[in-house]
Amino acid sequence: MKFLDQAKIYIRSGTGGNGCVSFRREKFIEFGGPNGGDGGKGGDVWAEAVENLNTLIDYRYQQHFNAKNGHHGMGKEMSGPAGDDIVVKVPVGTQIYEEDNETLIADLDRAGERVMLLHGGRGGRGNVHFKSSTNRAPRRADPGGPAEEKTIWLRLKLIADAGLVGLPNAGKSTFLARVSQAKPKIADYPFTTMHPQLGVVRAGSTDFVLADLPGLIAGAHEGAGLGMRFLGHAERTGVILHLIDGTEDDIVANYKTIREELVAYGHGLSEKTEIVALNKIDAIAKDELGKKRKTLEKAAGKSVFLISGVSGEGVDEVLHALAHEVKKRRARENRETEPKRSWAP
Repeated sequence: MKFLDQAKIYIRSGTGGNGCVSFRREKFIEFGGPNGGDGGKGGDVWAEAVENLNTLIDYRYQQHFNAKNGHHGMGKEMSGPAGDDIVVKVPVGTQIYEEDNETLIADLDRAGERVMLLHGGRGGRGNVHFKSSTNRAPRRADPGGPAEEKTIWLRLKLIADAGLVGLPNAGKSTFLARVSQAKPKIADYPFTTMHPQLGVVRAGSTDFVLADLPGLIAGAHEGAGLGMRFLGHAERTGVILHLIDGTEDDIVANYKTIREELVAYGHGLSEKTEIVALNKIDAIAKDELGKKRKTLEKAAGKSVFLISGVSGEGVDEVLHALAHEVKKRRARENRETEPKRSWAP
């Protein structure tokens, strides 16, 4: 299935049904009085996060969503039925923006979460409501309320336990293909990965979701390259695996480029737990490898793993480090969501 993380759609609520002008007409009842019913309310437009979706690809082929109109009122004080609501189902992690693509309407980050986007028009009142002591036969009824309409943007931010970051061609797709059943495109040119890829990884007894995200370049926080759309996906991850291409000459500059983009983007990305790995060690001479590792550890201020996505060397150690951080985060989230017990004296 093709991954799509952004879509523009048009939504419209239903108009309200008109009220009815009607009079009671029965044999031997000459002046029966008004009995016009009310119109039905127009349908609302809702958005709901569901678990069985992981892309917005459906909205490439359907961009218009209209709720049903309310039915008109009828005689004998029969009210028209309300129009059916329409529910726009989106993946968990979807943000909804106004047409300017900047004003946030809702952030649906939990399964089952719903938000009303548009209200249906109210139903018009029938002429039975306008009867008075001075007007026994009103010929007035209210029209139904108008529909609301707007264009909105849907923007999906992946909810993964861990994310792969690094410059283009750092070996992220190769790594994901080795540790999971995901089949990302792999080639020896930059920006091979144009859309985020997800894979389920098992390390020991822990399963977690790993996202291979499109490569960053300098200026990504300002929209360069795949820019903002990549960084938005990284917001949801709990831990970051930063891959450095060990065959490059200036690995410190490459490391700092990514770190600077994370800091500039904000939203807590630079504070996330980071695991650093020097990749492609199968293509580096042994004596040079030790020097590069020490240089990178000094720049990063932390231990650096040595791995090869092609041969698999060192991969298990990195996976267990990721799993350890994922378990810590899950335990912390469980503690935060547990209801606090209160003991009566």
